[in-house]
Amino acid sequence: MIARIQSYLLTGIDAQGCEIEVAIDPTDEQPEKVRPSIVGLPDSAVKESLDRVRAALTACGYNFPGGRVVINLAPADVRKEGPVYDLPVALGMLSCLAIVGRESKPRTVVPKELQDSAAFAKLEGREHTPHGPLDLRKFLVAGELALDGRIRPIKGAIALAALAKSQGCAGIILPAENATEAAIVGGIDVIGVRTLTETVGVLNGVIEPNVAPAPDALSMLTTAAPPIDFLEVRGQEGVKRAMMIAAAGSHNLLMLGPAGTGKTMMAKALPGILPPLTPEEAIDITRIYSSAGMLDPGQGLVTTRPVRTPHHTASAQAIVGGGAIPRPGEISLAHHGVLFLDELPEFPRVVLETLRQPLEDHVVTIARASGSLKFPASFMLVAAMNPTPKGDMATDGISKAAMERYLSKLSGPLLDRIDLHVEAPAVPWKELSKAPTGTSTKEMREIVLKARTVQHTRQGVLTPNARLSGKQLDVLAVLDDDARTLLGQAMTEMGLSARAYDKIRRVARTIADMDGSDRVEMAHVSEAVQYRLLDRKV
Repeated sequence: MIARIQSYLLTGIDAQGCEIEVAIDPTDEQPEKVRPSIVGLPDSAVKESLDRVRAALTACGYNFPGGRVVINLAPADVRKEGPVYDLPVALGMLSCLAIVGRESKPRTVVPKELQDSAAFAKLEGREHTPHGPLDLRKFLVAGELALDGRIRPIKGAIALAALAKSQGCAGIILPAENATEAAIVGGIDVIGVRTLTETVGVLNGVIEPNVAPAPDALSMLTTAAPPIDFLEVRGQEGVKRAMMIAAAGSHNLLMLGPAGTGKTMMAKALPGILPPLTPEEAIDITRIYSSAGMLDPGQGLVTTRPVRTPHHTASAQAIVGGGAIPRPGEISLAHHGVLFLDELPEFPRVVLETLRQPLEDHVVTIARASGSLKFPASFMLVAAMNPTPKGDMATDGISKAAMERYLSKLSGPLLDRIDLHVEAPAVPWKELSKAPTGTSTKEMREIVLKARTVQHTRQGVLTPNARLSGKQLDVLAVLDDDARTLLGQAMTEMGLSARAYDKIRRVARTIADMDGSDRVEMAHVSEAVQYRLLDRKV
């Protein structure tokens, strides 16, 4: 007897089909001496699945099949990992035993005190409504089994739902805790189950399936509140201005200043002035976090732009992604959000240099002998650093020399890729002691959204100024004569690179958008040049 259950396997953040074949030979002699086997490149967690399945079947009142049992995971040349195949394997065994299946009797095995299916449905919090058996062949199934038959959550539920939709399946059967996130995909039935017994009852038509409704992503996103208000930041109006420019054009930003000036606080407040997530962006982010197993239980959608703050001891693999089975790193977890690197020079040089390609291409490629994977990495880089290892500003010849050595840890090509360099000076005591004043998040966000609207109208797509190519800049960021002369002088005197030249034009275009100017004038270029602070020091 052979049963086939459709499931999935994760390749990066995407899912591909995986067919679980369960073969039982009841005529095998001395079956107690033959341990059931799993083939198809399983890892340790998959091999241990048999023990979990045996205990779960027994706890739910089913017999583990006798005879020789062979489970094949196809395609057999791709490595399988994780406990997601527990539920499909168990259902495959029960299908071979004719306990579940399209042609089986509509029955299920429940504890003695719950032999009445209506009582079981009531225990689950639902009214009993017989609906007929489900055709298991039309569903993708995944779930981890506990020893008592409960079903635990899995990774990559959104990818599973997207795969089922692309294959034209009727729906998916997965742990109830993952149902909300999977329902975001829409177009298929997402059936959440809590126990193996409930799953059998649903398939056999004696328990009404709990189909998760598709959430209203747009309303969830419009009610998301910013975590920190810029009004709480004392002083630093110059840095707030740079933050607005960065948010308006999606530019990368580096803050230079002594310790305790609010650099970290402003970086965490930055998502509050960025445009709200679109439903498509929110689903992209949720898909990444789902595949990484980083969604909170029951969380259906990531509603705010992520801010990732890795420690400076993080490895290149943790930042960029990778591993024997490649997984997304911090730059992918910051997709459509902010990657904040505090104490930038303290990061190993090899880690910082790995950021250069993602900052340009907005995607990271992980190459392995078996092939390569691409992870999305469209993020804003916000970095902060002290001017010296001690954290204070240079005041004499010795400390200035230490400052030069400290800044030299950052390579010129990396600084070239950061659009704005701004100084965050120490805040005077009088400023700290009075009531909060200055620009608030609400005011800053209005300016940013106005500039983004101008860009969207002019460029026709949701492409911020930071992503404009040189050819597009020649058309969309035409400099007047005075602005062109000023930029030429800055290029010569500061020894700027061609990349820095385009960065200045992009920032100047954003400043002009914030001012409501169609042309890029000298004042806009002058301010953009002032944000090349470290080009004069490194």
